[in-house]
Amino acid sequence: MKKSWQVFWHFLFWISMISFFVFFVHNNTKMSMPRLLVIFVLYGIINIGFFYLNLYVLIPRYLDKKRFKLYALVLLIAVVIVGIDKYGLALLFKPYILVREKGQVLTFGQYFVSSFFTSLVFIFLSIALKFATDWFNNERVQRDLENQRLSAELSFLKSQINPHFLFNSLNTIYSLAYQKSETTPEAVLKLSEIMRYMLYECNDNKVDLGKELQYVQNYIDLQKIRFGNKAYVNYTINGVVTNQQIVPLLLIAFVENAFKHGLANDAANPIDIVIAVSDHHLSFYLRNKKHSHNRDAAGGIGLSNVQRRLDLLYPGKYKLEIHDKPETYSCELSLDL
Repeated sequence: MKKSWQVFWHFLFWISMISFFVFFVHNNTKMSMPRLLVIFVLYGIINIGFFYLNLYVLIPRYLDKKRFKLYALVLLIAVVIVGIDKYGLALLFKPYILVREKGQVLTFGQYFVSSFFTSLVFIFLSIALKFATDWFNNERVQRDLENQRLSAELSFLKSQINPHFLFNSLNTIYSLAYQKSETTPEAVLKLSEIMRYMLYECNDNKVDLGKELQYVQNYIDLQKIRFGNKAYVNYTINGVVTNQQIVPLLLIAFVENAFKHGLANDAANPIDIVIAVSDHHLSFYLRNKKHSHNRDAAGGIGLSNVQRRLDLLYPGKYKLEIHDKPETYSCELSLDL
């Protein structure tokens, strides 16, 4: 079907061009219609045939294989043969082709020079079309390869998130079970809700913002259980959450980093998380005090992961500022949804 459409558009283009020149010249000169039909239709078909001979035979056989000298030689021979054939045809239509308005008759040399330059025009057009087609095809292939690479990279980045989070959560539950805490069943329930979301609702490119924010809330609740409800977190959402969409598992790396490297059990310095939502924009702010023994710790997989995902999925649509100070850590993310 694609090939047939290509033939159709080529046919339509040449018919349009021939018709345009016939009627344009007819309306602007005294040239008779029979003469115009012979010049533009009959010889147009010959020139178009030479165009496709160069495009589909000579270029693939010689030029594409970098056989430049042989291509030039074969092309020159083809131009000469076409010129001779066109002159032979011109003799059959001598009054229309070789005889000028003042009765002057074109010699073979005069006609051949004119035919030679006409052939050069169609050679140039066929080479230009070939190079343009190759360029667009190469660009399409490169885009497809880049999309495949980005998809593979995103799949890899996303696959890093689940085990990373799962290991931390299992460590939390193990610690609660080891201490025979009464909150262990609640922690298991929270973890099951979180894992259900990660396994079944995060497979799409984007998810409902409300579900993503609830996922963050569940994570905070799980951490509070780990700290024996002595974790101090101010989690605030401003604005109306309706049907906005966001890439899943994007914000959790910052929150996880705050619990991992921050001080969560200091009532005077709680972890502050403020999210502001509008129709097409989200602002995320997080601040936490650092552990005295862990002030230089980096964010591990999480933060470098989320930075790369932002680059891939929100190019030019986000602004991330991180302030890593000796005593505190804060980040601000501005995101166009």
